[in-house]
Amino acid sequence: MNDKKERWTRIRIRIIGAVFVSIFVLIAARAFYLQVVKKESLVKLAEKQHQRIVPLTPVRGAIFDSNNAPLALSIEMDSCFAEPRNVENIPDAAAKLAPLLSMPAEQVEKKLKGSRNFVWLQRRMAPDQAAAIKALALEGIGFVKESKRFYPNSEIAAHVVGFTGMDPEGLEGIELKYDSTILGSTGYLVTERDALGREVYSKGTVVKNPAKGQNVTLTLDKNIQYIAEKELIKAVETNGAKAGIALVMEPATGRILAMANYPNFNPNTFSKYAQQALRNRSIADSFEPGSTFKIFLAATALEQKAIRPGDGFNCENGSYSIGGRTIHDTHKYGYLSIAQILKYSSNIGAAKIGARLGNDKLYAGLTGFGFGEKTGVDLPGESSGTLRNKSQWFGVDLATISFGQGVTATPLQIATGVSAVANGGLLMKPYLVEKISDDNGNVVRSFAPEVKRRVISEETAKTVARMLEGVVAEGGTGVNAAVDGYRSAGKTGTAQKVDHLTRGYSADKRTASYVGFVPLEKPRLTILVVVDEPKTSSYGGIVAAPAFSAIAEQSLCYLKVPTDHALKKKAEQVEVKSAPSVETVDAVVDGGVVAGAAGAIMPNFRGLSMRQALKVMQQRGLNVTLKGSGRAVEQNPMPGSIISGNDRVWVRFVPSA
Repeated sequence: MNDKKERWTRIRIRIIGAVFVSIFVLIAARAFYLQVVKKESLVKLAEKQHQRIVPLTPVRGAIFDSNNAPLALSIEMDSCFAEPRNVENIPDAAAKLAPLLSMPAEQVEKKLKGSRNFVWLQRRMAPDQAAAIKALALEGIGFVKESKRFYPNSEIAAHVVGFTGMDPEGLEGIELKYDSTILGSTGYLVTERDALGREVYSKGTVVKNPAKGQNVTLTLDKNIQYIAEKELIKAVETNGAKAGIALVMEPATGRILAMANYPNFNPNTFSKYAQQALRNRSIADSFEPGSTFKIFLAATALEQKAIRPGDGFNCENGSYSIGGRTIHDTHKYGYLSIAQILKYSSNIGAAKIGARLGNDKLYAGLTGFGFGEKTGVDLPGESSGTLRNKSQWFGVDLATISFGQGVTATPLQIATGVSAVANGGLLMKPYLVEKISDDNGNVVRSFAPEVKRRVISEETAKTVARMLEGVVAEGGTGVNAAVDGYRSAGKTGTAQKVDHLTRGYSADKRTASYVGFVPLEKPRLTILVVVDEPKTSSYGGIVAAPAFSAIAEQSLCYLKVPTDHALKKKAEQVEVKSAPSVETVDAVVDGGVVAGAAGAIMPNFRGLSMRQALKVMQQRGLNVTLKGSGRAVEQNPMPGSIISGNDRVWVRFVPSA
């Protein structure tokens, strides 16, 4: 019996011992797991329990132009915060802080009496304001350095550079497109807490400094950008227009040297401007290009052998019926060559070239030049324009698309397409960012010119360029775009705007444009100027061409591009919108009047000043009634008409500005 009791006692002792050993092993394993395996994560958790972390504004990298001139910078400024538990006399502190913070004392006091243990009083303060608050030496009031975005050139290149919010995340332009590149890592302000979670004020508050983002260097040249903006403002305001766009590109590379929009804005105070002013019209807006589209029509037709350079077309004396509709030219033309169709901007001639080309080949040519698709420029918000598939072209569509109606394009698409003609037939991808570098200047990534495809041969490109030179020559619609000392090529454009209420064309709203390249032989610049809803004239040759000339002349001088012919004193800018009709070509010389079999022949007075008109009248012995003042906009009869003794002959003038 005793043996049984003794044996059972030993068993119980062993069981209890085994239980204790098991418990010890479990405790040891758990301790190893917590102290070794989970050490780092538990330390971080403990830190969170006795620290409060306040995120600080990341430091954005800078944005430079191609010459390393700063377009956007981040500057250090003081941000003021309060730890209310450590403010000894809240009403007194609020009264002292209120005038320096430009806030009512009640509002400051409310912040200091809030339930939060940390509160921002004002972020990114002016230096003198921060110094005044520091001089108060108030307990519980502290400062930390934060960065603020600053645009040193104000409006210059604002639509390209864009702007940031308070975060500061990029909201528009390059700031948005390259936000993840430019934006640095967030810094932290760390404050200590006691066992009850209350913040403990410490003069030695730890700040984990934010890391700076990378810098972006653009293809833009600030000086050319300034020239483009200056001349665009002049063109828009002189002509009482609604808005405007100016683009300057390197045709050989696709580098964008200037991208100007009007109205403009100051990115330092962007919130004060209407949303319309913030939009980059160069890439976001699409419009019917009008006669500038004839460049791509002629290039495609020549490339496809649908026409030959020496071909000509009967322009039907200004009126031509097709597909149940009648196409009109501004003036009556007879037989015109391809070069003359471009020079005098004949819609009828363009329609006949389009008919010779056909739907399939014209559509292929236009898509080849990049219409109907985005260019891929490194900016947000780009539009693709509208080019309906050829299967949706009906009736008169082939004819109207041939002279730029029934299709829309962005200014950048047009400039890129014209650059392909200028550079010998290569469609380049336009781009704005040259390189990305770190804070030490080391290049992290660089960008090179990119050829998208060949659209026309070099021979075709040279042929079209020579034809477009005639547009700028005497008698062409783009005579006001001539650049003193340089041969250039280009094309005027005038297009009716669509009325969104009537879904038809507006009776009085137009878009006037001019696009071209210079010098002719080795083009350095492609320049496009668009003026939206001008009030003085709807013609691109009057409204936009002078701005092209001014931008080209100043930019070429700045770039030190040698002239290709002797400089001459510029004559007054005049509009020559018409070629004489075929019956009177030999009778009209230098805009004057010579006697004909049935009387005198009416010259083209349009665009002339009253002084110039009087001089022509005196030289030719013509009696004309002059109405108004300024520049001639209307006349009766039309240029080239035979004047008899009983005709009412008059010219109407309107102020030019």
